[in-house]
Amino acid sequence: MKKDLAHIRCIFVDDEPIGLSVLLAHASRVPILNVLGSFFSGAEALAFIKNNPVDLIFLDIQMPDLSGLELARILSPSVHIVFTTAHPRYAVEEFDLAATDYLLKPIGLGRFLQTTDRITAQFSKVVNGLKPCDYIFVKTGYDWARIDLDLLLYIEADRNYLTFHTSGRKVLTRMKLAEIFEKLPREAFMQIHKSFVISISKIDKIERHQITLADRVLPLSATFRDDLLTRLG
Repeated sequence: MKKDLAHIRCIFVDDEPIGLSVLLAHASRVPILNVLGSFFSGAEALAFIKNNPVDLIFLDIQMPDLSGLELARILSPSVHIVFTTAHPRYAVEEFDLAATDYLLKPIGLGRFLQTTDRITAQFSKVVNGLKPCDYIFVKTGYDWARIDLDLLLYIEADRNYLTFHTSGRKVLTRMKLAEIFEKLPREAFMQIHKSFVISISKIDKIERHQITLADRVLPLSATFRDDLLTRLG
């Protein structure tokens, strides 16, 4: 069913009442957000999502029963996630989960509006039937190289460098793995190891601790295995 840009269905999850009330107050200033509910625990939110379609979730990271990171790994890739936290050390891990944005508490209205503007732009492309960009450009030395996403097999990280492996070449760029998720369509790519992101459609075989694609064997971390099988299921 086609999304209605006038109503982005969202929920808020935070175990701190004050933090939750601030976010709800901000949301009341954004007519496009259709707030379906707010929850003090990840478990409550998960139960709701299983029975109600949700487009967007504002999700606190540190919660006692089910953390935001744990909940994010369970959710469908179609659900956009904005993490909220008072701890900036979580930034890298949450972007590894391809979150739409990351809000550091205390969250001001201006910063909240920046996030909702970005989300509105993304949903607008879906509503208007625009095709997501099928290529990206990355800087390599003094030049910029085009990477066609339909030819991209996987991305390999080594400290501050990434190597893009396509069916015909390799491209090396100075970039961290967390940064590339800003450019990739999250429904087509996923992380399988601390050093590897793969194109899901290029998978040939999945074994307990490794994945084969295009005759290349890559390690599969237990951290990401369940998420991969859920995505494919």
